[in-house]
Amino acid sequence: MAANDAATYRKIAWRILPMLFAGYFVAILDRVNVGFAKLQMAGDLHLSDAVYGFGAGVFFFGYFLFEVPSNLILERVGARKWIARIMLSWGVISGAFLFLGEMHWGPFARAFGVSDAEFGFYTLRFVLGLAEAGFFPGVILYLTYWFPASRRAHAVALFIIAIPMASALGSPISGLILEFLDGAGALRGWQWLFLLEAVPSVLLGLLVLRQLPDGPRVARWLGDQERGLVERRLAADEAHKAGQGQQLALAAIFTDWRIWALALADFLRAIINNAFNFWMPTLVQEIGIPKGDYLEIGMVTAIPWSLAALAMLFWAWNSDRTGERRWHAVIALLVSMGGLLLLAGGGHGPVVSILALTMVATGAMAWLAVFWTLPTAFLSGAAAAGGIAWINALSQLGGFVGPDMLGRIREANHGDGTMAFLLMAGAALAAAGLTLVLAKPRRTMPAG
Repeated sequence: MAANDAATYRKIAWRILPMLFAGYFVAILDRVNVGFAKLQMAGDLHLSDAVYGFGAGVFFFGYFLFEVPSNLILERVGARKWIARIMLSWGVISGAFLFLGEMHWGPFARAFGVSDAEFGFYTLRFVLGLAEAGFFPGVILYLTYWFPASRRAHAVALFIIAIPMASALGSPISGLILEFLDGAGALRGWQWLFLLEAVPSVLLGLLVLRQLPDGPRVARWLGDQERGLVERRLAADEAHKAGQGQQLALAAIFTDWRIWALALADFLRAIINNAFNFWMPTLVQEIGIPKGDYLEIGMVTAIPWSLAALAMLFWAWNSDRTGERRWHAVIALLVSMGGLLLLAGGGHGPVVSILALTMVATGAMAWLAVFWTLPTAFLSGAAAAGGIAWINALSQLGGFVGPDMLGRIREANHGDGTMAFLLMAGAALAAAGLTLVLAKPRRTMPAG
């Protein structure tokens, strides 16, 4: 029976995870490529560090507003149509950034006391957040339709690994575009960056619409025995939750303290992750790489994210293998905290800086893979759809705080981000403390 289980879930993983991974890969690429675009765009459009930090982060306000409605719609209309809709819309909006310098907002920009470029930057980032809202929690929910709790951390990690991989592989690609397409067709490198990296999102959205099944019952490539096995494993999960008194009604997600505590822990992690997602190219450049050498910046930026991807997969696999969640999550955050303290006090030498950046990225990503096993251990059905989205929506506001805080502190201190790194180290420690409380060991789920 164990062999049948392994073969079935391996088949499922190969059928759905590559498509979901590819979707999230291009989502992250379209979300954070603004960090590379900044290296040219900020000078062209006269955007200060504070303006850039705010614009990078305002994405998450749009994300926050539409995330819970988006996940509830997905539960109602099906994953295939809704995930495809999300991908197609964010691809189109991401491509529209190439026109940023040509947009004229007139009285709207003047009403806020900003330039046309600033207003357009803020507006498009906000709308991009609205468009992408629901993709990540939608896929986390979608994975609960297929994988039981005992197999979920590894499945989640194989999806979430798109975050570091998008930066690891996307950074050199972005550097190449900036360096070698600058001026081609009368476009700047940053304009080509937005255009070329938007196209895969649209194409993958069409592929998802055609190929992604809404769930096991409509997956033509599953046999009756395989489909029955999946349904039995998921039913056993639900029985376990009911037996432990862990199921929640949809309305209860707004009053259960665990939901708010989980959101706070991920909010603190998101401050760190997103600050580095959007500022990593700038921080790498400041190690001593010449400003116009965008390919080298991309290659060096890829180092921390590549190592984070490998560590994340190993950490999630080991957590599933042992059934241990609590200390896997806590240790990961402490590694991230150590990297932040090293950035704050270890000097600015290339080796120390890259080591510190790697520790920050590795710890935050390893924690994230384990974290998403915690809410799905007690949420089901509509409560799972709403609860996962609500946790992610609240936590993603940290995606505004991190980039904005780092930008403001750098501008106030002539490019020095030490105080921001210390504040983020405190956030990592607080998140570790919350995780220690939230992930108290429960009775281990039976294997399968």
